[in-house]
Amino acid sequence: MDVIRLVGIRDTPLSVDEVLRAVGDPGAGGMALFVGAVRDEDHDRAVTRLSYSAHPSAEQELRSVMEKVAADFPVKALAAVHRVGDLEIGDLAVVVAAACPHRGEAFEACRRLIDDLKAQVPIWKHQLFADGDTEWVGAC
Repeated sequence: MDVIRLVGIRDTPLSVDEVLRAVGDPGAGGMALFVGAVRDEDHDRAVTRLSYSAHPSAEQELRSVMEKVAADFPVKALAAVHRVGDLEIGDLAVVVAAACPHRGEAFEACRRLIDDLKAQVPIWKHQLFADGDTEWVGAC
């Protein structure tokens, strides 16, 4: 069975329960989960909302990141979904999870998954601030 159980770039709300179900595995003694939500400030500036955009290759790039994590850790299952489109404060932007035989491995794999996703997958954030200013994050 493939250890990459769920991968997606979606314009619909994300589900923590869906991600947890995806990484459930009888050989996993530890499951680590990261949930990223839209917060109301960034760098001491009030954020009113934001929008995520993704390159058409983003889902395949996300799968590649997951394959590398699976090659470097003893994962039983991985899952990752990222939201695109307009999001409000409190909305879930990203949910990733890793299941491994032991908790330490699960924490490390999950951390690597979210860090590499943010560094390598072509997804860009457009923040709208309360003062009317905007900022692109992750765009070249």
